[in-house]
Amino acid sequence: MRLIQNMSTIAEFATPDCPSNRTIKIAVIGGSGVGKTALVVRFLTRRFIGDYERNAGNLYSREVQVDGEQAAIQVQDTPGVDVTCNGLSLPDHVTCSIQWADAVVLVYSVTDRHSFDLIGQLHQLVARAGGANVPPVILLANKADLLHMRRVDAEQGPLLAAALGCSFYEVSASEDYSQVHGAFHRLCCHMAKQQPQASLSSHTTTGAAEKKGRSPLIPRPKSPNMQDLKRRFKQALSAKVRTVTSV
Repeated sequence: MRLIQNMSTIAEFATPDCPSNRTIKIAVIGGSGVGKTALVVRFLTRRFIGDYERNAGNLYSREVQVDGEQAAIQVQDTPGVDVTCNGLSLPDHVTCSIQWADAVVLVYSVTDRHSFDLIGQLHQLVARAGGANVPPVILLANKADLLHMRRVDAEQGPLLAAALGCSFYEVSASEDYSQVHGAFHRLCCHMAKQQPQASLSSHTTTGAAEKKGRSPLIPRPKSPNMQDLKRRFKQALSAKVRTVTSV
């Protein structure tokens, strides 16, 4: 796993060593202290680390197998969101993260009722920020192992997910890697099936204004070099033009 950078704004990161040039981008959003960083690190490294410094917005990258194909997974961990007397307190780059991402994971802790109550507002934020290209969303309930501290009933998560129209997973980042991996991996497989193989990384560095539709994405044709151009002139006019994704 690579920590790409500590981000105050979203910047594009190309992974030229990924053979298929496939990139799936995921933003993880939720209240403070729900275990977002622990979930991301658990998914990408199998390790659980109990204590983290306050998250300033780290972007992690790792190459994985998705449906038998190599892909680069980029996961944007975001600072915790909270509610103040003035409404939802939202770090500036959380909106950018939503606009950048191919998919969004909303996280709450079963030990924190407040974090659960935030989910509806966060889902509305995703819908607004995504505009015409709202990313797929899954709902993740963390800290399922802390039964003695539970403040959100087990049945409430699935009910909320059904109302929001998204998938739901209840996991424990500290005790069960397979649960965490399964939730993220199924999301990645869904994205891989939804988008053409050559176009999972078609976002530009200038942000959402130039972002293309997610399902499906239309690859841009590659500009041929001179030798290739001469060869093509000698071929039949029906020769197929190869396309690659702009990065």
